[in-house]
Amino acid sequence: MIKIILAHINKKTGSVILKKHISVDVYVNTRQSYRMMTLDEIRSALETRSHKPATFKATSRQASVAMILSGTEKDLEVCFIRRAERVGDPWSGQVAFPGGKADNSDKDAHAVAERETHEEVGLKLEAIHRVGPLPTRQVATRNLVLSPFIYHIGSDEKATVFAREPDEVAHVFWVPMRHLFKPSSATELEYPMAGSGMTFPGIRYEEDVIWGLTLSVLESFAQIMQRELPV
Repeated sequence: MIKIILAHINKKTGSVILKKHISVDVYVNTRQSYRMMTLDEIRSALETRSHKPATFKATSRQASVAMILSGTEKDLEVCFIRRAERVGDPWSGQVAFPGGKADNSDKDAHAVAERETHEEVGLKLEAIHRVGPLPTRQVATRNLVLSPFIYHIGSDEKATVFAREPDEVAHVFWVPMRHLFKPSSATELEYPMAGSGMTFPGIRYEEDVIWGLTLSVLESFAQIMQRELPV
């Protein structure tokens, strides 16, 4: 955090007159400096970008995730889950956003994210919580079309979030938005299933590492907000 002092010089006396000072969160990396974004800025950036949603069909090849925010102004946090470790599950033990594949009851991509979020963490997302969509992407390695959406909930709703399905979700945690952009949060992860010696960039938060597809979604969010992640 830095303090910016606003002042002017009295032309008659030459003295400096202090007007006011403001505090701004600023992070510095080797590429750019910036203050953290607000919820209004996120909403505005998503509303002004052109977005072409993927054609939706309720099949297992369609998936949606919810990037859930809570808090206000400089205190925004992001919800993540750590998936339970299960034999044969390609996402076993990985950090992710709540979400999953479509089923026949889902009328659109939003419905997938909202149903899966309720099933996994007990949170009932509705249209009033929607902030905006992130770019739809093809996940070639899993033959999926992934639709990410951003939501915002209040502190009272945040308190209701928990790992509702322990067989699917091992842990739910919240990461301060500012932490995702701190240079010191960058790390590398060696993932055994990818082959010995292969490492991937990630963002560490306490015992968890955000990487892979989830990191890719965060990167698209950062680009829209004209920010850069530290990886």
